[in-house]
Amino acid sequence: MGIAVNGIDVTDAEISQELPHHQQAANPLKAAVHEVVLRRVLLAEAGRLGIEADNDDDRIEALFEREVAVPQADDEACRRYYQAHLQRFTAGELVEARHILFQVTPAAPLELLRATGEQILAELQARPERFEELARQYSNCPSGAVGGSLGQLARGQCVPEFDALLFRLRPGELAGRLLETRFGLHIVQVLRRIEGRVPPFEAVRGHIADTLRRESWQRALHQYLHILVGRADIEGVALEGAASPLVQ
Repeated sequence: MGIAVNGIDVTDAEISQELPHHQQAANPLKAAVHEVVLRRVLLAEAGRLGIEADNDDDRIEALFEREVAVPQADDEACRRYYQAHLQRFTAGELVEARHILFQVTPAAPLELLRATGEQILAELQARPERFEELARQYSNCPSGAVGGSLGQLARGQCVPEFDALLFRLRPGELAGRLLETRFGLHIVQVLRRIEGRVPPFEAVRGHIADTLRRESWQRALHQYLHILVGRADIEGVALEGAASPLVQ
């Protein structure tokens, strides 16, 4: 069965024209089909409401402006967001850290590495002064040559799970368990922390207001698209309106 919107067939030519814009999607063809169908739904609604513009993109934009209302974030909402996300606004926060990496390879499967890593971790818990020595001996990271030192790191420099652990540890603290990342298993220690500076609320209020409005707009737009998709007569494809790049 072919694909149709409100009784009008979607052509292969339309999908082919849209396809190059979705090559980074997990399923480019599916993404292109959804985009074409959703645009048909939106343009049909614009036509029903008598919205005219120079081109289809402008008609869709005018439809959104008319039908998707988003209130401005008030001062109280901005302050709540600020207090809940102080870490996000902190600038200049650094940790000095070191690690020992046990990299997974065909010759060193995960379970063997885990056993070795836990043995080394237990030794470091008993004799922390051996960290540099054991890093040089066991670490599969180039940092092993300098005793496992990673230098000073800011938030976001490492993979998320490594980053999260680094900024939870206290100065001098050795993580009590192995950390698993896509690189392998790690023994991690933070040597020193440099506390960051949080800007005053007034300095970031505008940014927060923009963020809250964008989030509210996304939610309202997703709801609106789902309503339109639910009203439309769509054949040949199951469409989730919120998944379209149109709403990004």
